[in-house]
Amino acid sequence: MGEEEESLEKQIGDALRSKKYRISVAESCTGGLISHRITNIPGSSDYFDRGVVVYSNTSKIQLLGVPKLILESFGAVSRETAKAMAEGVKNISNSDFCLASTGIAGPGGETPTKPVGLVYIGLASNKPTMVREFRFEGKRQEIKAQAASEALKMVLEALS
Repeated sequence: MGEEEESLEKQIGDALRSKKYRISVAESCTGGLISHRITNIPGSSDYFDRGVVVYSNTSKIQLLGVPKLILESFGAVSRETAKAMAEGVKNISNSDFCLASTGIAGPGGETPTKPVGLVYIGLASNKPTMVREFRFEGKRQEIKAQAASEALKMVLEALS
């Protein structure tokens, strides 16, 4: 992890702490990497509430309340699922900012319409939930790292 990425987590932590905000994360394709990066900063317990890894559809439904119909209609890797995940973790945590990641890190799992590297990041806050679509390239770890970085950038942008 480079200094730029470390400073990203520190900037987020400083901003959250100064505003007395809390953050929670629901992760699928990033497998806990976003939470890991946030909690690498000493004192992150001041603002980090929780992180859940919801890899299966069942866990998305049971832990976050993602409607089964959304998963059946749009799939786990979709804008709609990322939105439902972010809002779901907001409902169970009552944090000010709630991130969600869902995507295909590869090397398999792609479909004709959903290639490896397709990732959706959701951010729920006191504003309408925002979801961004990304198309990353690289190996599994690279896709996960890029997704985690973009998710953190979304939080920093929302805090600005």
